[in-house]
Amino acid sequence: MRRRELLATTLSLPLAMGTTRLAAAGPQTSKLLVVFLRGGYDAASLLVPISSNFYYEARKDIAIAKPSSNSNSSTGVDAGAALPLTADWGLHPALRESLYPLYQQGELAFVPFAGTDDLSRSHFETQDSIELGQPTSGHKNYASGFLNRLAAVVSGSTPMAFTEQLPVILRGGEKVANTALKSLAKPAIDARQSDLIATMYRGTPLASTVQEGFSVRQELMRDLAGEMEAANRNAITAKGFALKARRIAKVMRGDFNLGFVDVGGWDTHVSQGAATGYLANRFDELGQGLAAFSQEMGSRWKDTTVVVISEFGRTFRQNGNRGTDHGHGTVFWVLGGSVKGGRIAGEQVTVSRNTLFQDRDFPVLNDYRAVLGGLFQRQYGLSTAQLAQVFPGAVVNDVGLI
Repeated sequence: MRRRELLATTLSLPLAMGTTRLAAAGPQTSKLLVVFLRGGYDAASLLVPISSNFYYEARKDIAIAKPSSNSNSSTGVDAGAALPLTADWGLHPALRESLYPLYQQGELAFVPFAGTDDLSRSHFETQDSIELGQPTSGHKNYASGFLNRLAAVVSGSTPMAFTEQLPVILRGGEKVANTALKSLAKPAIDARQSDLIATMYRGTPLASTVQEGFSVRQELMRDLAGEMEAANRNAITAKGFALKARRIAKVMRGDFNLGFVDVGGWDTHVSQGAATGYLANRFDELGQGLAAFSQEMGSRWKDTTVVVISEFGRTFRQNGNRGTDHGHGTVFWVLGGSVKGGRIAGEQVTVSRNTLFQDRDFPVLNDYRAVLGGLFQRQYGLSTAQLAQVFPGAVVNDVGLI
């Protein structure tokens, strides 16, 4: 697909954001997709610390069982148990058919204890802080996101935001195109249908009950959806992500080589589930999408890197609603045809109560700017000066992801 044909089929036009390009690096063939999970996903359910007894003590209802071969299934594997990665870590079973094969093929790595030194535990502040990629202390330039600055130093970069509006991460001096992937889902019963049903019962003994039921339903939906919708910032949901991911891949196989997409629905304060349930479904849908993206990239997969990040992790202990609350350290996912995967990368620590941050969260041992800086340095051959433009003031930590 040529660029002219692509722009004719996308839903919005490029947004002009600046003027001149800075000193460039290469190679031009390399492609990068950043996936932002808005809402702060529960990393301890994704990458399960199976060697930690404290994990199972702290999560009586939502822990993922240790890997087991005891099963009556045809596969000989317990479908509700973690998938074995290392002696210390397992993977959520919802990713068995999608991402687990990529890990086994050496094309997927995880970086635990990752994140930022931002301690606000606010979705909005931490999302902005990460997308800006600037030091958390001192003045911030909200018109300069780190992916835009990366585009400025990479030769031949053509960035694309797969979002309704240009996200903070791609604001800046480089021109960036954006196209919306989100389809606006209709509620099962909309306002017009509610009115019709209420009319049917008007004048009957059930009229007040029906009307009250609709009122309670609307109020409840507003209360439950309010925080999650705000945290999502208009991001698409994981539902149906496989189709959306294939559309992204078709675009990135062409001229666009630096992409961004955000996926909402990860703020699991209530009933997040364990091997099954709400969070498991989100992991399944996201995993299917990322696997579909890798397949759709075809021969370009070998030149492609996908990085999955979130603003923070969640509390290590479950809360009283069998969910988790806003935390600190999280787990990054890095996958691609040239990724040195099949391993858990970066600095790590034994998971116990003594190693929790503030006795509640995963600590941050792998600063996101340091880790991504090391990744970008390998992928694009960036110089020290160019890395300083992308992540000013950061000390790069190359954990060998490529």
